[in-house]
Amino acid sequence: MTHADLAGHPFGTVITEETLKQTFAPLSQWEDKYRQLILLGKQLPALSDELKAQAKEIAGCENRVWLGVSVSGEKLHFFGDSEGRIVRGLLAVLLTAIEGKSAAELLTHSPLALFDELGLRAQLSASRGQGLIALSEAVQDAARQVQA
Repeated sequence: MTHADLAGHPFGTVITEETLKQTFAPLSQWEDKYRQLILLGKQLPALSDELKAQAKEIAGCENRVWLGVSVSGEKLHFFGDSEGRIVRGLLAVLLTAIEGKSAAELLTHSPLALFDELGLRAQLSASRGQGLIALSEAVQDAARQVQA
């Protein structure tokens, strides 16, 4: 499997959970949070067709979304892409929460906890909320497969 470094995203390394908390903390209006999600999504590099082929297309999302994983030692490295601007931003937040964690860490802590801390889940449409749950389940499935 191609190593996730080829996807070249900054999430979980340069952009951390702490960075996102500082960015979203002063934002009280949902429109400002949406704008910030779109900006985050712009920092997510588009996946090549080769990486999309290696990634899993996640069913249940409003837009087409791909999530892939590679394993290096005990760490899981994730990469992904989406056709939707908001969904790309949500994916960027998810990648920040999960990148470089061990399977045990991913199974112990919900990948969606960061969304709740940032106040992002409350205003999502039902379909985006379901898509986020589908992405979270895909992350936990990948962690289970590594542990098996």
